[in-house]
Amino acid sequence: MRTTRKYDAIVIGAGFAGMYLLHRLRDDLGLSVRVYERGDGVGGTWYWNRYPGARCDVESMFYSYSFSEELEQEWEWTERYPSQPEILSYANHVADRFRLREDIEFNTSVDGARYDDATDTWTVTLDDGSQATARYLVTAVGCLSASRVPDFEGIDSFTGPTYHTGRWPHEGVDFSGKRVAVIGTGSSGIQAIPVIAEQAAHVTVFQRTPNFSVPARNAPLSEDEQRRIKAAYRQLRADARASASGGGTPPALGKALEVDEELRTSELDRRWAAGGAAFVSAFDDTVLDEAANRVSAEYVHERIREIVKDPEVAELLCPKDHPIGTKRICVDTDYYATYNRDNVTLVSLRDNPIERITSTGLRVGGIDHEADAIVFATGYDAMTGPLNAIDIRGLDGIALRDEWADGPRTYLGVAAAGFPNLFMVTAPGSPSVLSNMIVSIEQHVDWITDAIAHALRAGIVRIEAERQAQDDWVEHVNEAASHTLYPRAASWYMGANIPGKPRVFMPYLGGVGAYRKICDEVARAGYRGFTLTPAAATAQPA
Repeated sequence: MRTTRKYDAIVIGAGFAGMYLLHRLRDDLGLSVRVYERGDGVGGTWYWNRYPGARCDVESMFYSYSFSEELEQEWEWTERYPSQPEILSYANHVADRFRLREDIEFNTSVDGARYDDATDTWTVTLDDGSQATARYLVTAVGCLSASRVPDFEGIDSFTGPTYHTGRWPHEGVDFSGKRVAVIGTGSSGIQAIPVIAEQAAHVTVFQRTPNFSVPARNAPLSEDEQRRIKAAYRQLRADARASASGGGTPPALGKALEVDEELRTSELDRRWAAGGAAFVSAFDDTVLDEAANRVSAEYVHERIREIVKDPEVAELLCPKDHPIGTKRICVDTDYYATYNRDNVTLVSLRDNPIERITSTGLRVGGIDHEADAIVFATGYDAMTGPLNAIDIRGLDGIALRDEWADGPRTYLGVAAAGFPNLFMVTAPGSPSVLSNMIVSIEQHVDWITDAIAHALRAGIVRIEAERQAQDDWVEHVNEAASHTLYPRAASWYMGANIPGKPRVFMPYLGGVGAYRKICDEVARAGYRGFTLTPAAATAQPA
């Protein structure tokens, strides 16, 4: 008979959130902690996403932990935007430096978790059938970890290899001399297509929805630049925490239509030349006002038409079905210029969707497109998908996925009513994917750690979000989104890429700095909106 292992806290996932949770809970609070990770290494998103061209859209000096001054001073980044291999090297360095691996169980998936009302503990069931218990369960499963391939007819009939950008072979893929079909032009497709095209004999890109992309202007980081940033790190980190996006975005110029046209154009020119996602925040009202939005959108359309030589291809690449910025802006290297290559063909799926996958390729509009390999850059079941994949059951055996059947409901994006002692990092209802994820991760982990520390000091055995507080927060999240253009886009923010998924805007649009203040005020007010139950109140009679 297997023995059930007991811990103070169990963490699901060993990405950047899970690693920092382990450090805080184990090293700062002295708790016994076990982290379960389905991969065989740390890194989360950056462990799985090894596709060609994979790179972060946040600058490397700020896509890094701030909790250790020694760590941030000793690590040397090589490029403005870090590549997947470099981010993974950084994650491994952190794991080694803070001795994290000894409390991480790799190659282990969590199938389910059930709360025991009598003992105020969670019992976790692993994929091998074994179990472990803990007072606290914290999910650090990531927002973009449930990769998805649409249910194309004939998908199993293709005789060549297929790949998903989110589950790329660790040994890499050689496309030399191959005809490659790439389905999808979201962020991963936009990064992968230029790199694959440099190697493959021919690339056929199947695009349903064009996305806005701005140049990264990636470049090596000089020693002087690193030295300058490291010398100012304390202030730069504080500014990031107080900002809307959690990054070092330059201030907006004002409202788009209130700025002189010449100045407006020069500002967009400057941001396009500088590169990066800050392009979208040139004006205060880009995601608030439709006319203001058109200013930035039409500017990008003009750049696409300048870059892409074939006018028909250029028009197909111009996004016209959603406001710019309402889907996460893509940051690329030579994406649009790639369509000038002789070995790249763009096939629009807007009017003629994929009919079926055949044994030799894809059929679209009655035309067969032959391929030796297919790359699915088809995205993820974002935010809720990774959590719904685990059978999480709270009070009275209620399943989290059932509670979220009409859309996710959380309090502060960190807890859910009916699920005591369960905390979630960057869950729906928090800024998460609208921000620099490392900044949001650190804020959540610190808040969760402080809440648990408070419970330990006060003899609290159960922390549960109140239903009314949760309802009020969900209403606030929806209200914040309703004043913007975000709900107009059929984005994965809305769950629009998953058939049957409720159309609910999942992240919180109030901004990283404002959200932090709300969370801090909740804590200062004795964890307002949570029911804190002391040990005596749940003690069972002898």
